[in-house]
Amino acid sequence: MDYMKQALSLAKLALGQVSPNPAVGALVVKDGRVVGQGYTQPPGSWHAEVMALKQAGEKARGGVMYVTLEPCCHYGRTPPCTKAIIEAGVSEVHLAMLDPNPLVSGKGEDELEKEGIKTYVGEHEEEAREINEAYIKFITTGMPFVTAKFAVSLDGKIATKSGDSEWISGSEARKYVHYLRYITDAIMAGANTVITDNPRLTCRCAGKGGEAKKQPLRVIVDGRGRTSAMAHVFNEPGKALLALGKPVEPEKKKAFREAGAEVLELPSEQGLLDLEKLLKALGERGITSVLVEGGGILLGSLFDRGLVDKVIAFIAPIILGGAEAKTAVAGKGVDKVVDAIRLERIRVETFGEDLMVSGYVKNR
Repeated sequence: MDYMKQALSLAKLALGQVSPNPAVGALVVKDGRVVGQGYTQPPGSWHAEVMALKQAGEKARGGVMYVTLEPCCHYGRTPPCTKAIIEAGVSEVHLAMLDPNPLVSGKGEDELEKEGIKTYVGEHEEEAREINEAYIKFITTGMPFVTAKFAVSLDGKIATKSGDSEWISGSEARKYVHYLRYITDAIMAGANTVITDNPRLTCRCAGKGGEAKKQPLRVIVDGRGRTSAMAHVFNEPGKALLALGKPVEPEKKKAFREAGAEVLELPSEQGLLDLEKLLKALGERGITSVLVEGGGILLGSLFDRGLVDKVIAFIAPIILGGAEAKTAVAGKGVDKVVDAIRLERIRVETFGEDLMVSGYVKNR
């Protein structure tokens, strides 16, 4: 039986619920039988290893632990997991990957080895790294992991020439988008998208046990201050942040705050906000992942500045046509095909009739 695969499945249950902590899964195995399992609980509560050890109880003594990330060895909101593993009498620990957090990074493994606990590193490491790709970027750079998501027709349009975009992708693709929102800390959209589509930008899928997950932060990027305080994004469960170009009129700022939104003033040039400063500000708020849902100006600006880490594109088998119809990515773009932004580790999946192409932006 592939116990690390089971631990990785557990880790996925924590995605979107435990930031800025990593999503981790753990199993305790004794005599070929799983005697304890767990995954990371929300910040301030127990980590995956402790959850698994609590369930295993005395059966953990002499057992083997499988954990998707190196156990922490420092005091944070909770005591070190290495201490709990040692005290439980576990004889062997398998780690999918080491923790890139400088406070841990090999030290947790060393601590276990010094206590005579055998450690093995690298089982399903690639999958473990993908699960925690946002955490890895955040903990090493302080910046959130940025995913650009869009849906286009077969001829590359995001709306008709009249601006109608409901719905380009089918119901299965849209359902998956709600899962993407479920596992993401923040959803970002530009002012044009909010003004034209008046989206809610909420997660409308249930978590474990059927309960609704905490809503991701809704981030609206509006360099010219054109968004209405009456927009849906400011009247939904969860929090909203409006990033505006300096200076902001006091009455406008007051209206947004009365609507329940946090207002963040940032430098702007020709109506385009300083997106690096915006992402840095989100990182300072503990936001580890951002799903950017349009529109073309915002996506183009992020691509132009090299701020996109991953792309998820849904392609619908329809033709819209129209020279005036908008495309998914605007901005400056490139002059030559040879300079195109390229993806690697590409995956192609189907959702109903739609095709989903995803991949990671290659470093230039």
